[in-house]
Amino acid sequence: MIESFSDPSVQRGLITAVLVGLTVPVLGCYVVLRGLAFLGDALAHIILPGVVVALLLGWPLIVGALLAGVIAALAVGAIARSTAIKEDTVIGVVFAGSLALGIAMLSMRGTYEEDLADILTGDLLSVSSGDLWLMAALGALALLTVLAFYKEFLVISFDRVLATTMQLPVILLDNLLMVLLAIVIVISLQAVGVALVLAMLVTPAATAYLLTRRLPAMMLIAASIGVGSGILGLYLSLSLGIAPGPSIVLVATAVFGVTYLLRHWRRALPQGGQAG
Repeated sequence: MIESFSDPSVQRGLITAVLVGLTVPVLGCYVVLRGLAFLGDALAHIILPGVVVALLLGWPLIVGALLAGVIAALAVGAIARSTAIKEDTVIGVVFAGSLALGIAMLSMRGTYEEDLADILTGDLLSVSSGDLWLMAALGALALLTVLAFYKEFLVISFDRVLATTMQLPVILLDNLLMVLLAIVIVISLQAVGVALVLAMLVTPAATAYLLTRRLPAMMLIAASIGVGSGILGLYLSLSLGIAPGPSIVLVATAVFGVTYLLRHWRRALPQGGQAG
């Protein structure tokens, strides 16, 4: 194991796992609080055509994913506001069409199955130094933006009527939050893949929600769980010979399961004591 962690690709993978675990769950707290899990999953799949275009053109995958993600995030919001169709329906239409387009384009390559597997489950150990620096810059941008607009995001997440009364630019803030979600989804693509992005967005944040209702504490706990899951997941991946992305997600899911059971047990314990 010590020899494995001396490998530069493993070191970059470890840094990537920590970066993803730190940034993605923070935005995931807004996803959990606002009930946007479907949107997060849809954005991850809507980005697929951008990833495939980058793959076909020989660009860094993260560049294609970022362009597609930002465009998709803004487009979904614009379409939903300009029609009588509900937002989740619009997301579903764009989600299905984008996924089909991405798979259709990917099928033109001779290495279709291999490429699709990497995109769906990630390839943590193939992250280059250039990708890592770009991911770090995007992660810092996302976290700094959350810090700068913390109060505004807090208001629109808990009371949109109050936000309107306070004359906050609700639509602009919604669009900004969508773009930030797209950015952190892009950051996590190479670590856990399209199929597992939702888990990193939701699972650490949902675990934190079981422990606290205060948003700052929730973000701190979620990020801690994300980082811990990334480190332990990569360690288990190297030890057991399983893919890093699923390993990281399984650790985060196990933490959620244990937290839920302990919380349920603590609530049930006094009742059991009184009954006895």
